[in-house]
Amino acid sequence: MKLQTKYVGAVDVKEEKIINFPFGLPGFEKETSFVLLELPGNPIFQTLQSVTNENLAFIVIHPYHLYKDYEFKLDQTIQDHLKIQEQADVFVLTIVTLKQPFEQSTINLKAPIIINEKEMLAKQYVLVDDAYETKAPLHVETDEDESKDART
Repeated sequence: MKLQTKYVGAVDVKEEKIINFPFGLPGFEKETSFVLLELPGNPIFQTLQSVTNENLAFIVIHPYHLYKDYEFKLDQTIQDHLKIQEQADVFVLTIVTLKQPFEQSTINLKAPIIINEKEMLAKQYVLVDDAYETKAPLHVETDEDESKDART
């Protein structure tokens, strides 16, 4: 199928690449079909593009690129809802909020998007504990960053 997108123009998408959100996303409950697209020249960020609304797309990232220790437990209800049988079938994305300057951009660790790649089912899952923020920094200071600061 030919799809017009917000960030990458017209693309061809195979039907089997459509990710179904049976209940939509919070605030976009009627939008239930999305596709994950690469951003040309950017190996970390992707877009989660609505199949029915070319103007609705979210910049997303695998949170583990930035937060290596990010973890949470899925309750049985969401596992059943997404037909999760094995952990290997699941991957996690977080929505990026872009800001100017770029260094002030954030990611939503409080409400990750859980995708069962085998079934192509997904849901944005709001975590009940307070361990993670909705506006976590996009840049995480690493030990390497700290050692650079110490040398200057």
